[in-house]
Amino acid sequence: MTFLMTSKSKTTKIFWALLFLVLFAHACVGFYQPESYMHTFAPGDHISAKVNSLTSINTELPFSYYSLPYCKPLGGIKKSAENLGQLLMGDQIVNSPYRFRMNVNETVFLCITHPLSEHEAEILKQRTRDLYQVNMILDNLPVMRYATQNGVKIQWTGFPVGHIAFGSNDDYIINHLKFTVLIHKYEGSGVEIIGTGEEGMGVISEADKNKASGFEIVGFEVQPCSIKYDPEATTKLHMYDNIPSVSCPFELDKSQIIRDQERVSFTYEVEFVKSDIRWPSRWDAYLQMEGDSIHWFSILNSLMTIAIVFVIFLWIVRRDLTRYEELEKEAQPQLSEELSGWKLVVGDVFREPECSKLLCVMVADGVQIVGMAVITIVFAALGFMSPASPRGMLLTGMIILFLLLGIIAGYVGVRMWKTIKGTSEGWKSVSWSVACFFPGIVFVILTALNFLLWGNNSTGAIPISTYFLLLALWFCISVPLTLLGGFFGTRAEAIKYPVQTNEIPREIPARKYPSWLLVLGAGILPFGTLFIELFFILSSIWLGRYYYVFGFLLIVLSLLVVVCALVSVALTYIHLRLENWRWWWKSFFASGSVALYVFLYSVNYMVYDLQGLSGPVSAMLYLGYSLLMAVAIMLSTGAIGFLMSFYFLHYLISSVKID
Repeated sequence: MTFLMTSKSKTTKIFWALLFLVLFAHACVGFYQPESYMHTFAPGDHISAKVNSLTSINTELPFSYYSLPYCKPLGGIKKSAENLGQLLMGDQIVNSPYRFRMNVNETVFLCITHPLSEHEAEILKQRTRDLYQVNMILDNLPVMRYATQNGVKIQWTGFPVGHIAFGSNDDYIINHLKFTVLIHKYEGSGVEIIGTGEEGMGVISEADKNKASGFEIVGFEVQPCSIKYDPEATTKLHMYDNIPSVSCPFELDKSQIIRDQERVSFTYEVEFVKSDIRWPSRWDAYLQMEGDSIHWFSILNSLMTIAIVFVIFLWIVRRDLTRYEELEKEAQPQLSEELSGWKLVVGDVFREPECSKLLCVMVADGVQIVGMAVITIVFAALGFMSPASPRGMLLTGMIILFLLLGIIAGYVGVRMWKTIKGTSEGWKSVSWSVACFFPGIVFVILTALNFLLWGNNSTGAIPISTYFLLLALWFCISVPLTLLGGFFGTRAEAIKYPVQTNEIPREIPARKYPSWLLVLGAGILPFGTLFIELFFILSSIWLGRYYYVFGFLLIVLSLLVVVCALVSVALTYIHLRLENWRWWWKSFFASGSVALYVFLYSVNYMVYDLQGLSGPVSAMLYLGYSLLMAVAIMLSTGAIGFLMSFYFLHYLISSVKID
């Protein structure tokens, strides 16, 4: 009856918790923390643009910018410092010959190539047909271009390597770039950024207002063109010579065709335009969010699902407990004959499951992944991991958190092992398995995919040095912390079962349909909570779009935890009512089966939303990363469902009278 008396208060607590999350998401939508400091430039100051790897949504194979016959900087190619996340993402940021002078409008000649070889022409054609984009960066702002299709203004980051003329089989290279740099008058050096929302917000102090004036870069746009130059005229020019301004031609005979023995001249034009956009708001153009009603609809739908499942489950439990109490009060001699349901199997509920060590390992790794995800999303929602931060910071932070949370995984795995076995003997083996199970799966999948990337000379391939770095982090940080957590787990008191386990296991009644069908079907409910946000995440990963609505994601994650817990507990209770005491693995996969639907949805996304994905290598890369994501989701959601089912059964059986 204690369970019934506290159900109302628990419902109230859940309601207020969900209300708080909704309000928190509303405050976090569109929120991001800009870069920690701004750069200001005096008129005439030189500003250099950088370039990242060439990318395409058709192949998902990044390549180095200088793998194509582009102009090289005078001082040679220099790589920028890269964090661990950038290396794993295939980024390769290097300097470029494109340089501007603050507030100086000019048209500049860069270089003319040697006659293109047949191999170079073929590569350029292939990159053009695969829709590869050049990703240029100026003062940490990606270059943006605009186009109008069917009367709708569309924006992209980057510009294409070339284009194919309509009704023609010829390919044309983009060799002239018309840049527009938006600048804002510098308002003082004492700037303290307190955060931005959809409108942008900042606090600028009055200190140092009289210092030398300068300009902030608040926008970076480009209009790519293909222009055929006279090679005899351009060979007389030197890099950074000024030339007359040119217009983008619409005639194909005035565009630069790609073919062998052709010499290509590269030029660019820059125009500085003063803007009212302030530095804290300069990322707003990249982070414009449309369709926020879809996010709210998904959240409302999930709340309704939770309410329905919770009410039905509470009604079933209340009815069963009331029935048991009535039977006990009547004290009928035939009580044992009339009694049915989970009370008949309480002596087998906590019987050791099959493959108990593997279960402990998977639950511990799932707890580690959940902890990493929760902390990362909370920090991102608060603005510490925004798109304005250096690329790869989000992935780097996730890796560091996963390594540090090894101590929690070791503790959970060993304490659970001690609870099941009744002794801590063998805890070192459990700790080692926890430290190596999920990272080992990641290592195997990434190595297989890396061979594909190496075979295609892609910059997405993880360098050997990075492999050794990951292994060092694994064995020098994660493994010792997991062993330390396991040691703490041996010192913790084992969870005591509220009932003794029978010596002889009770026979499970035969059923017409296998119970695993119900377990696999249960994953539909958590997937219904997740799939809307999953679409935006997949679009961010594979279509190069910015994802920053971490407030919504935090709410969805919270709802996912609640749904996984409810579904797993409900199915565990249903199985016990059917006198099936083998609930351990079923409770794990009842919520963990959502991973199956996530993987199937990823395949559907590849078929219908990535229709341009070309070649078996690209498909294998996509499926490999999707499989890795599905495994992580299975472990995390499975751990949530199992732990909630375990504590629910412990509480339920402790709260009722057992004869």
